[in-house]
Amino acid sequence: MNKDILESIFSSMSNGVILVDHNEKVLLMNASAQKLLNYDHQDYIGKDVREFEPNLQISHFLQSGESTIGVNMTIAGLHCMVNQTPLYQGDKLIGAVCVIQDISQMEQYRSLLSQMEKIIEFSTDGLYVVDKEGLTLIVNSAYEEMSGFQREELIGHRMSDLVKQGHFDQSVSLLVLREKKRISILQQIGQHKDVMVTGNPVFDEEGNIHMVVTSVRDITQLNDLTNELKKAKSFLEMSPNRYTFSSDGTDEKVIFQSSQMREIIEKVKQIASFPTSVLLSGPSGAGKEVIANLVHQLSDRKDKPFIKVNCGAIPEQLLESELFGYEKGAFTGARQEGKVGLLELADKGTVLLDEVGELPFSLQVKLLRVLQEKKIQRLGGSKVKQLDIRIISATNRNLQELVRKGEFREDLYYRLQVIELSIPPLSQRPEDVEILLDHFFAYFCKLYNVEKHVSSETKHILQSYHWPGNVRELRNLVESMIVSVPSFTIEPVDLPPHFSIHSYSESAHTLKLRMEQFEKRMIIEALQKKPSIRKAAEYLGVDHSTLVKKIKKWNMTIPPRA
Repeated sequence: MNKDILESIFSSMSNGVILVDHNEKVLLMNASAQKLLNYDHQDYIGKDVREFEPNLQISHFLQSGESTIGVNMTIAGLHCMVNQTPLYQGDKLIGAVCVIQDISQMEQYRSLLSQMEKIIEFSTDGLYVVDKEGLTLIVNSAYEEMSGFQREELIGHRMSDLVKQGHFDQSVSLLVLREKKRISILQQIGQHKDVMVTGNPVFDEEGNIHMVVTSVRDITQLNDLTNELKKAKSFLEMSPNRYTFSSDGTDEKVIFQSSQMREIIEKVKQIASFPTSVLLSGPSGAGKEVIANLVHQLSDRKDKPFIKVNCGAIPEQLLESELFGYEKGAFTGARQEGKVGLLELADKGTVLLDEVGELPFSLQVKLLRVLQEKKIQRLGGSKVKQLDIRIISATNRNLQELVRKGEFREDLYYRLQVIELSIPPLSQRPEDVEILLDHFFAYFCKLYNVEKHVSSETKHILQSYHWPGNVRELRNLVESMIVSVPSFTIEPVDLPPHFSIHSYSESAHTLKLRMEQFEKRMIIEALQKKPSIRKAAEYLGVDHSTLVKKIKKWNMTIPPRA
C-alpha cells in the first residue's frame, strides 16, 4: 500500500491520528488531528509533537513500549480520550500511533442524560416507557410508589404479559401501539388505586413508533373527594318523607322505668360495640327508632353516617335505585351524573331499614348478597365497591309468619335476626307512662317557652289509658295539649273525647264532680287573667274569702303573672 493511499485512509478517519518516530518527531497528522489541535498548516512533518500538544507525554510511553488505552486528557482545551500504541518494525520500536477522540460532546450528552434521568426519577407523575414491541424499558420511583410494584418486576417484561398477570386492568401503551396516536384512559393499578394514564407515541425518522412514553397521575384521592361531594349532594337531596340522615346523634332520650325496658337497654349496651345485625320488632310507636338511635350512638360508628330508610314509603320501582345507586345512563330517566345509593352513603356507618317487612321480594336477594359479601354494585355499573355497614332492621309485622307465607326470604330473615330485640307496647309497661308524661311535658314546655301542669285527675286518667298508639300517641297528645289548651292546668275536660269516654266508663263521675272540675277551670282562668286574687274574685262574682278557701281546699297552684 503506497503512501498516498495510507494518507487517504488516515484523512478519512473522524478521530485524530498522529504518527511519530522514536524521537517524538511527527511523521503523519491527519485532518481530524489538525482540526482538533487548531493547526491548519502542512509543515508539521519532522516537528516535535510536544510543540502541538505537551500533554501527550509520548516520551514516557516510548520508553515503556506499552500501550495506553482510554486515557482521559485535556487536548487543546477539549476533553479527549487518547489511545497510544507502539509502532514496531520487526522487533525494533520505531515510533508510536496516537489516536485522539474528542469526547467533550459525548460528556455533554452524558451530563444531559444524567439530568434527564434525575428529572424522570424525581417527577411527581409516574413515568412508564415501553419500546415498539411493548417491552418495558423505564419505570420511575413515582410509578413504583403509586403502583406498589418494584421496577425489577416490570422492566424487561412485555406489557401484554403484565396485563394477563393482573398487574393492570388495561394498558394504554398497547392501545397507543395499535392506534398510533396519543391516548388517555382511566386505569386501575393492582386493584386498589385509580390513575389517569396518558400514552404518547415517539416516532422515528421513518414515521414508525420507536417507543411509548406514558405519564401516570394518581387520582384516587381526587375520586375519593368526588365521591364525598356526591355523597354530600345526595344527603342534601334526601327526602324526609322517605329517609333521614344523622351523623352526630339525636336529641331523643330513652326514658323508662319498667323492668322490661331496663333489660332491653342493658342488652343494647352489651351488643352496640359489635357490628352484628339487629332486628327490632314491636308495634308502631313503641320506640323502635329510639332504640336504633341508641345502638348507633353507643357503637364505634357514632361519628359516621346513620341512614334511615323507610322501606314502605319509597315506591317499589324506585327502591332498588335508591338503595344501590346507579351509573350514568343505567336506565331511562336516570340522572346524567349517576347517583350514589343509600347503602353506599352509609359506608362505615349504620343503616336502619324501617318497615323491613315491606321490602319487595325481588330486592331481598340483592340485600342478602350485600350482607353476605359486604360488597355493592350500582345499577348499570361493573365496578364492585367494598362496603362496611351495620344493618338495623325494624318491623311491626311478624317476619316469621311472612317467611311461612313465602313473602319474606328465610335466609335474609336469619341474616337480619342475629340479635332480636322485642319492644313491648306501652300498655304492657304502665310504669313508663308517668315518667314519659313528665318528660314530654317538660320538653314541650321548654321548646315552646310556656309553663303548664297536668292535674292529678288528668294524670290518673292518662295512666289508666291503654295507649293503642304507644309512646308516639303519648308524645303527640302532650304536644297537642301544650299548644291548644289555654288554661294553666290541664284538666280531664281538656282531654280528647275518647279519653273521657274511657275514663267515665271506669270511674263513676257524678254531676257534683263534673261541676267541681268546671269550677276549678273557671278559677284558674280567672287567676291567669287578673293581677291578684281579689281582682279574680271580683271577676268571678264571689267573695274574696270564698275564693281563698277554694284555692286552699283544692291545693291549687297560683299561676305566674307577667
